[in-house]
Amino acid sequence: MSARQDTDMEVRAHADHHASLRLWLRLLSATTRIEDTIRHRLREQFDITLPRFDLMAQLEREPQGLSMSELSRRMMVTGGNVTSIVDLLEKEQLVQRQMQASDRRSYTVSLTDAGRSAFAAMALAHEGWVVELLSPLAEREQTQLHKLLGTLKSGTPTKQEEKT
Repeated sequence: MSARQDTDMEVRAHADHHASLRLWLRLLSATTRIEDTIRHRLREQFDITLPRFDLMAQLEREPQGLSMSELSRRMMVTGGNVTSIVDLLEKEQLVQRQMQASDRRSYTVSLTDAGRSAFAAMALAHEGWVVELLSPLAEREQTQLHKLLGTLKSGTPTKQEEKT
């Protein structure tokens, strides 16, 4: 099996499968291909992983910084994962931890000036890659797909709704 087939979930679909299953696999396949390309380019051009980029993106939106638990919640990963990522970024002097005055066991994480500068370059490249990767669709088609996926998203229960 080729590497492309490994990541192309759509090869699992057959004409006799329900259209909804084929659509699901196509969405998953397209998302996986785009994400894989972005992961590769981040690694190749900036020597950074997608989770590290994502954490920096969260911090870029919050100049005053975020607690480790808030980072964990926003990134939907465990506290241990966030700690590992922050440890690496801190070693590279891209983020800094500051003890919270209200709770000396908690830390606020923020971008350093070097982190802010590095992230700005990565974010600019990332946006260009996304534009490029979605360019097979005309702007009108992208708008239409965005609306259709919005309809799908609004009709899909969240994890919280599933629990009730």
